[in-house]
Amino acid sequence: MFPTNFLWGASTAAYQIEGDRAGRGDTVWDEYCSRPGRVFDGHNGDVACDHVNRLDEDLDIMASIGIQAYRFSFAWARVMPTGEGQVNAAGLAFYDRLIDGLLERNIRPVATLFHWDMPLELFRKGGWLNRDIANAFAGYTRVLADRYSDRLQHWLTLNEPQVFINEGHLLATHAPGLKLSMQEALLASHHALLSHGRAVSVIREHAQLPPTIGFAPCVQLKSPVDESEATVNAARKATMGNAETHLWSNTWFADPVILSSYPEDGLSMYGSRMPKNFEAALDEISAPIDVLGLNVYFGGLVRAGNDGEAVEVDRSVGHTQTAFRWPVDPGALYWGPRLMYERYKTPILITENGLSNIDFPAADGSVRDPQRIEFVRAYLLELARAIGDGTDVVGYMHWSLLDNFEWAEGYKQRFGLVYVDYATGKRTPKASSEWYSRLIKGNGAGLRELQ
Repeated sequence: MFPTNFLWGASTAAYQIEGDRAGRGDTVWDEYCSRPGRVFDGHNGDVACDHVNRLDEDLDIMASIGIQAYRFSFAWARVMPTGEGQVNAAGLAFYDRLIDGLLERNIRPVATLFHWDMPLELFRKGGWLNRDIANAFAGYTRVLADRYSDRLQHWLTLNEPQVFINEGHLLATHAPGLKLSMQEALLASHHALLSHGRAVSVIREHAQLPPTIGFAPCVQLKSPVDESEATVNAARKATMGNAETHLWSNTWFADPVILSSYPEDGLSMYGSRMPKNFEAALDEISAPIDVLGLNVYFGGLVRAGNDGEAVEVDRSVGHTQTAFRWPVDPGALYWGPRLMYERYKTPILITENGLSNIDFPAADGSVRDPQRIEFVRAYLLELARAIGDGTDVVGYMHWSLLDNFEWAEGYKQRFGLVYVDYATGKRTPKASSEWYSRLIKGNGAGLRELQ
């Protein structure tokens, strides 16, 4: 059902779990959390899961589950408090301990360079609006490559640029809380992509072990309601299209990285609002990558209209939802990887997939989460179908290892395989972690029957 070398893992992000701000510079999320009304109940990441101080415990939990890979992110401001220049020795030592601890437990480290927590001082110099951010990101990457590439081989540059541009720079619902014009948002997204490309080149030039490099966009999917040729074609066109009012686009971020060009439909819409001389950066942006990370949760449903264009289809009344009120949509893990692989012909790593669930300890202290088990089982059956139909998928990283700080939702949403009591920090592996452990041991064998 899954290839013999398929990689099973779990994901986290620095700001969502690390806590312990000692030595770490301020980030845009620290500032955003300080604004009244921005984050649920005024929550912040000051303590989060206290992962920095509970590292050994968390590493042992990973080993007990049997995950084969752990995707984490470096906190840019923990490595370099202002984002450039002086490094923080204690921060570097923490990531030494993390990477070494993973390797000692035969867990492959998969590192993300940027998961939304820009150093505040860099933001105040313009952040993604300032082209110099690409130089700062390259310098940060060089520090990481020089320090860790003798042990670390798997690198991801940016996590979900669609989200940190749209939510952070157009809608103000995430840090840094801006409502820019589309012209400014296009500039910010272009500089983010340029930063990605420069980071890829830095890793290629300075890595001590042969690297595997990618980035991790969030799939904006339109799934066909049936598998007729007309409906699939309509879904494909809608999934790969661009709209005037936002940058929630697959092709706007992946085409420059993999195909060395912005999509024509986007260019025709944005016209003179595009950054000046943007074409000159495309060679840098498209520095070759090895893997396309995909964060996949759900998609919209479409059918083909009379003109062949996609028509949105409403879900049935009372359709199944997660605690986040996202639809449960297993087919997303078939159509997302399939359509993206068709276009880009790049091996795919599922870097995030999971659900927020209403989890709580029972009287005996256990945390039983059958909904998560059924969710993951149903989604993985669809991923296996995609692999069987020719989609090259190299691994699956469950979001998330731990319950954690869910951005503007604060601590309201629980995505973890491990329950975290935020008042005490106590970890309790959920029933889903035991189920996932059995799944990993069998490389997905018996998934239809595995309960």
